[in-house]
Amino acid sequence: MHPQRCAIHFRSDGVALSPAEYARLLARLAEEDRIAADEFSLGGAVERLELRMAELLGKEVAVFMPSGTLANHLAVRLLAQRGRRVLVQHESHLYRDCGDCAQELSGLTLVPLAPDRASFTVDEVAAESAREAEGRVRTPIGAISIESPVRRRQGEVFDFAEMQRIAGFARERGIGLHLDGARLFLASPFTGIAAAAYAAPFDTVYVSLYKYFNAAGGAVLAGPRDLLAGLYHQRRMFGGGLRQAWPYAAVALHYLEGFSQRFDEAAATADELFRALEQRLGVEVLRRPASTNVIRLRIRGADAASLAERLAARGISIRPPLAAFAEAAEFELIVNETIRHRPIAETIADFERAIGCK
Repeated sequence: MHPQRCAIHFRSDGVALSPAEYARLLARLAEEDRIAADEFSLGGAVERLELRMAELLGKEVAVFMPSGTLANHLAVRLLAQRGRRVLVQHESHLYRDCGDCAQELSGLTLVPLAPDRASFTVDEVAAESAREAEGRVRTPIGAISIESPVRRRQGEVFDFAEMQRIAGFARERGIGLHLDGARLFLASPFTGIAAAAYAAPFDTVYVSLYKYFNAAGGAVLAGPRDLLAGLYHQRRMFGGGLRQAWPYAAVALHYLEGFSQRFDEAAATADELFRALEQRLGVEVLRRPASTNVIRLRIRGADAASLAERLAARGISIRPPLAAFAEAAEFELIVNETIRHRPIAETIADFERAIGCK
């Protein structure tokens, strides 16, 4: 299941397969007859992945997409039937990182809410909805898109109770609901809410295949059968009909099975590590109230900024410091499955030695 080496990294959501490791995994899956070819992203391993993801997300069907950008875009394009305005978080990927694709390619108007916050409220939605009748030209809201966890907010999740209130408001008014759940499966150990339960209030939900299911690319968009029927036509219209997508689907399927249990263990192991760093070393562990697998460590000492180099010598990779001061440095760590590569006692000891206590 794991790469051959016993390295641990805190740099991304996934296990960071090298090209050689990825190629070896594909070869092994092929030798075990676990890959069936698709035809323009239809059938084969792609269909198997779609069926499994629909089941795990509690939706009728799922459709492979070459990217999360296209998955989010096509979702709001489909849902915005009542009107062309789409409410989004100001910090969301759809609003901040997609080059105005929904505006340029589908004529939608994204309305950002809650700058510098992971969640907006039903009152904010209601206030925006009330503006429909204020102008001389009616501009109804057609869809609401919510990202959770929010990458730009250190992996914070959207408030679940507020989400349910927003869903009720939207249902009463015929407003479509989309969940950008790229990192949805990472949230469950921290929220106690299964992916399907979190996605249940939404018409559609997107999940990434490369962030922690370790595919080289790809995404899945899940939702009701009548809405997504024939979506492969629009996928191809937007240039997303890959000739064959089995190299992505087969690897995602491989890591998908048993992921929730493995990541539960990874989250618990990380919690043990961070508690030890706080209690034994006086390291400050900085968490946002609704955070998931992203935390920050504040290390004190004149040589704190060089911690990454000292850990690298012990086979543990972290990113360079976010900030460094005369007597302290702050690092962002992303928890993933690689923390399970070694006994936790060894990992704690490596951090202790790298920080300079042993």
